[in-house]
Amino acid sequence: MLALIHDTTTRVDRDAPRPTPGEGDALIAVRCAGICATDLEITRGYMNFRGILGHEFVGAVMDGPPALKGKRVAGEINCVCGRCDMCTSGLASHCRRRTVVGIDGRAGAFAEYLVIPAANCHVLPDSVSDEEAVFVEPLAAAFQITRQVKIEPRTRVMVLGSGRLGLLVAQVLSLTHCRLAVLGRNPRTLGLLDRKGIQTMTAADVTRGADQDVVVDCTGSPDGLPLAMRLIRPRGTIVMKTTCAGAAPVNLAPLVVNEVTLLGSRCGPFPDAITALAARQVDVKSLISRVMPLAQGVEALAEAGRPENIKVLLKV
Repeated sequence: MLALIHDTTTRVDRDAPRPTPGEGDALIAVRCAGICATDLEITRGYMNFRGILGHEFVGAVMDGPPALKGKRVAGEINCVCGRCDMCTSGLASHCRRRTVVGIDGRAGAFAEYLVIPAANCHVLPDSVSDEEAVFVEPLAAAFQITRQVKIEPRTRVMVLGSGRLGLLVAQVLSLTHCRLAVLGRNPRTLGLLDRKGIQTMTAADVTRGADQDVVVDCTGSPDGLPLAMRLIRPRGTIVMKTTCAGAAPVNLAPLVVNEVTLLGSRCGPFPDAITALAARQVDVKSLISRVMPLAQGVEALAEAGRPENIKVLLKV
């Protein structure tokens, strides 16, 4: 089968072995997949991953439980054992033995076929197109913030970064009617938010610091946390969404002195994301810059890294 693989190089393999589902698995014919910042970081050494890339996808179930066969699905990326202390205590996404689609120990979705546990599959409504469905996984990650932090209309929230994830996080947080602003540097993406009525600013517009109740780092850069620490108020909360291959030294003493909560935030609730897409509460179509065939996967990764592009999709 055709697959986009990263090992010593990143390349398209036309003869990758087709995966075989085991008991409890679903074999999925991938229809469309999205390139995200994590995929780009993996090609730079993040997680030391080797294999088929990709974890944002929509596809049709070819083999698996009868109730799923032929259904169009999006899939959760954490594949868990169901038996360890994390799984049995309700923290399955942090399973001690988990593999993660296209990120850690499991082949990804930039391929014609993918195998994941059937329990990870979420059936999609017809009202959500393939191109929109690709956004379910990152949109769920945006909704995770609202599960972890109490955000009310009076809460002052600053999102750092107006890239792929920052745009989704900003739209999700706007649903809470909080006092929201997005700090970025890309005029195109900031313009998208302006047109949605979401306040935007650049670094030059920040005239004071230490006044935000919540700061969400979606920069994808080691510079995000130091900036968040300058903007957060004492006893505020910094939510970290950034993962990157390199890390710069950070003086964490201000977190102690100001009693700031530093919160990691990762995967989130798929049902919330699917409902929001079906109800048109979040716009994702305007984020799609290019749709390219899987056979041009290497070129698509390069396009995804260009600042003028927001989201690049792979058609399978």
